Amino acid sequence: MTDHHDHSARHAAPAGQPPGRSSAPATPWPAPSRRPPPPPPPPPASLASPAAPARPRPADHEVAAPRPPVPQRIWCVDHDRMGLLAMSVWTERVPGRGEDADPFVAYHRDSEQGVLAVFDGSGGSGAAPVWQASDGESRTGAWVGARVARLATDVWFHDVSAEDEPAEPETLRDYLRYFLDHAPQRRSKISGTMRRQLPTTLAALHYRLVRVRDEVELELRPLWAGDSRAYVLRPGSGLQVLTRDHTRESDALELLRTDPPMTNLVCADREFEIDGRRLTYPLPCVLVTATDGFFGYVHTPADFEALLLRTLREAGTADEWADRIRREVQACTADDASLAVVALGYRGFADLRAQFAARLEDLTDRYIRTRPRGLDRLSPAPGEAGSGPASTPEDATELPARVRAWQDATWHSYRAGYETHLPLAPEERA
Repeated sequence: MTDHHDHSARHAAPAGQPPGRSSAPATPWPAPSRRPPPPPPPPPASLASPAAPARPRPADHEVAAPRPPVPQRIWCVDHDRMGLLAMSVWTERVPGRGEDADPFVAYHRDSEQGVLAVFDGSGGSGAAPVWQASDGESRTGAWVGARVARLATDVWFHDVSAEDEPAEPETLRDYLRYFLDHAPQRRSKISGTMRRQLPTTLAALHYRLVRVRDEVELELRPLWAGDSRAYVLRPGSGLQVLTRDHTRESDALELLRTDPPMTNLVCADREFEIDGRRLTYPLPCVLVTATDGFFGYVHTPADFEALLLRTLREAGTADEWADRIRREVQACTADDASLAVVALGYRGFADLRAQFAARLEDLTDRYIRTRPRGLDRLSPAPGEAGSGPASTPEDATELPARVRAWQDATWHSYRAGYETHLPLAPEERA
């Protein structure tokens, strides 16, 4: 990984300057950085098919095999000396029509800080075409919105790491607003409460290494809008969510059973907020951001953690871990899916895998071996430990009720640990 990933391309920038770039901004943004910074890393020349960021080590199968039927990208970098491992996974459900942008992962060595982020264009409220590429391919507002948000996050982190821009929700929102204002839009004659211009979710984790009494800790800054999520994962405590979906329902199991509309998401035509908080976390740990294509098509919230750890156990390298995650999600999701992972403080991949072995065994005992027979391929076979009595002809008709009871029981067991760092609901903050 370079000092600052994703800043190799240099193309023409939009008119005006983003926040913090000029003493006389074109739009009324907050005061600029304290010293005149160099020109910003500009956006791509077109939004047609932005080139994927430089990937330090493409997966072996991508080099040897032709492009698979379902578009996908994985990359990984493993710096043992830094105690840093980073990877991302991106897939499209329908080739050429995916509305998730590539995950963004960057680390700035000099300031010992980084960011990982995912972006899910909202295809329901942003389904109308807003832009056409030179080859005639049209792009929806959701497709454009996710990629503009990724670009804005890239430039924001450049200024945070190199120009002392504060890593605050308000500054990220200002950068998003600036780039959305300069993005291609086509105003629709159809309006409604659900319509949005360039709508997208965003879930980011900004992190910084801090030293307290000779101990190195991680200062975390989750930043989000919509229903994509950020997590922290450790062997002793498992997967813990750091964001609260911007929906009226916030129970993670109920969100698997229903699909409530979002109450806040990044868009060009209405006000939006970037939610944020600050935590200090011990090392080592694993940081995760994901769109709902990963966590929204499982049977219970514990399944997402089990997927991450099961594929980790089966992999021999970080590249293989990313590829196994990609194959697992393509087999079960009905949506585009993107994921970013950063592991900090481990002594290489083998150490990372070994430290989570006991946690995976605990998850398997609690939530995999207890699955109702016939639910999916992970359900125990007849006679296997936890499978219960032999199946009967009535089992198929009783399966939905048994699945619901199992979901309720496993969620009751898993919830307290998972929600340890869940932000308060808006009504609870007052």
